[in-house]
Amino acid sequence: MTLLSIENLSKRFSSGGRDIAALKDVSLTIADGKTLGLAGASGSGKSTLARILMRLIPPDAGTVRFEDEDWLTLSGSDLRRRRAKIQMVFQDVLGAFNPRATVASVLDDPLRIHAIVPKAERPKEIAALLDRVGLPASYVARSIREVSGGQRQRIAIARAIATRPSLIVFDEAVSALDVSIRGKILELLVELQEERGIAYLFVSHDLAVLRAVSHRIAVMDAGRLVESGPAEQMIENPQSQAARALIAAVPRLVIEPTRDSAHDV
Repeated sequence: MTLLSIENLSKRFSSGGRDIAALKDVSLTIADGKTLGLAGASGSGKSTLARILMRLIPPDAGTVRFEDEDWLTLSGSDLRRRRAKIQMVFQDVLGAFNPRATVASVLDDPLRIHAIVPKAERPKEIAALLDRVGLPASYVARSIREVSGGQRQRIAIARAIATRPSLIVFDEAVSALDVSIRGKILELLVELQEERGIAYLFVSHDLAVLRAVSHRIAVMDAGRLVESGPAEQMIENPQSQAARALIAAVPRLVIEPTRDSAHDV
């Protein structure tokens, strides 16, 4: 079943006196509980698409339907109510948090704002969220600045799943982590998806990362969607120059293990 449907999304920006087409008639879908990897070089438009989806910037044209609602026309209380169902994990996790915040307050905020559990149950829920991402409950008193990059990313994931979303958008969310930590975070994400049926839009320039988590992969180049298909097919038989360039940047990609592909994302 289709969870998210994007049709003919377009966006232009003005920079230094130039008019830049960041997105040009982009259309894609994501199915319930599946992962679409969105690949592309820097400037390809993939992060612009993610920001539009999160309602951080408006598109110039196009539609987005999420859980069979017109996502871009929601406003006021309707939008606030539905925001719990789409969450985002950023590359710069520290920048996404209040630097003075504690781990407890970071996780308490979504539970309180979206009324996920009663106030008396929130400490127990926070401890359960930390446990699920592999961190001890004792971390609640720590400042966000006191934990490592990998631990902050786990906390960001805990915050994202706190609202019990249908979709999480990951924007280059593991690119700043070293290889060993990255692998553990990707394993955690696959486990969470299998347990909770969450769909992911995973934005990255790294096809090795996308192959590890994606059922399907779509490739963007200069604001256009140039190729899409099952993850394994995209890796083994790329049709676009953009996809071939991304694969060439990861020489061992074709012999690394992948997650099983699915056909309806």
